[in-house]
Amino acid sequence: MNFRPCIDLHNGKVKQIVGSTLTDESANLTTNFETDLPSSYFAGIYKKDNITGGHVIMLGKGNEEAARSALTTFPGGLQVGGGINTLNAKSYLDDGASHVIVTSYVFHDGYIDWTRIRELADTIGKNRLVLDLSCKKRDGHYFVVTDRWQKFTDTVIGRDIFAQLDDYCDEFLVHAADVEGKQGGIDTGLVSLLSNVSLKPITYAGGIRSISDLEVIRVTGKGHLDATIGSALDLFGGTLKYTDVVKWFREQQVRNE
Repeated sequence: MNFRPCIDLHNGKVKQIVGSTLTDESANLTTNFETDLPSSYFAGIYKKDNITGGHVIMLGKGNEEAARSALTTFPGGLQVGGGINTLNAKSYLDDGASHVIVTSYVFHDGYIDWTRIRELADTIGKNRLVLDLSCKKRDGHYFVVTDRWQKFTDTVIGRDIFAQLDDYCDEFLVHAADVEGKQGGIDTGLVSLLSNVSLKPITYAGGIRSISDLEVIRVTGKGHLDATIGSALDLFGGTLKYTDVVKWFREQQVRNE
């Protein structure tokens, strides 16, 4: 189990927001944290602590410069997502991203666009591609959601979809969009579901607020899931100490050696 830190960008600034409130109407946005510190500041912290595999997420337009600044600060240490397609993916890799993360581009008009997935995997290599299967619960099932988590697709989270996508990517990222950014606790049902759907690395995100939540993910996820934490961290205005999180994850790694 690994810690995957994050740098979320909105309008060129590092922010933590409730992702489900992100729409074209900025008045509806719920912001948990905003800072004038540059993205490179946070990338520098992760580089100093040698914590790789973190996510730089561009929430809308106007974040490209800030994203590239983080990537060049920690070459090979961060992944990047948000508006990634076959035309720009390679440029982010050239700027230092270890992987690119995609959702809406390959889940086109509510359905998986297999042509786009194959083209993207062929363009950059599947070992540089992360598929984001962020989801919301409806009618007792978790459905992949796209376009800033506002649109439901027809894709249900389960073994079948992971089996179909395993050959096209290096790992998966799954936000529990219903609880993401709310610091109200994790979606244990989704954690349990993700514990045995794929042999590829899966990072869970959403609602983590304490070390106890991390323990639940470790046990329920059978050690298979990595985790990312945003709004709850003191780096982003929360009460969960970043140093405590790093210490806990390192203790788990020593325990498993």
